[in-house]
Amino acid sequence: MKVEYEYSVIRYVPRVEREEFINVGVLLFCKRKRYAAMRWLVDEDRCKCLCANADLIPLKAHLSSLERICAGEADAGQLAKLEQAERVRWITANRSTWIQCAPVHTGLCTDPEDTLKELFNRLIL
Repeated sequence: MKVEYEYSVIRYVPRVEREEFINVGVLLFCKRKRYAAMRWLVDEDRCKCLCANADLIPLKAHLSSLERICAGEADAGQLAKLEQAERVRWITANRSTWIQCAPVHTGLCTDPEDTLKELFNRLIL
């Protein structure tokens, strides 16, 4: 049985004023399956093409933190204690900063984990 899911692409925007970005992650939320997860990968060479002096250590730390919040890990802070849908909505909220989420899209799937892997392979790798 197929169920509805939502996903958003996570972008690294090294210089907001230039509006250039690189896709670095995907977050997928499936309410009916009680599934929320995020996968990310920072391609350092691609990031350096947009911004030669980019400091990617903080980027990786922030992405790791978002992944832990999304998963609701007990030691990931107050945001991780929110209900699953609230955590996802907080992460995907519009921001004008160096880590942004694309608009949320929907689809149908049978297995959210497989769908996340497929989206990650198609949009990030």
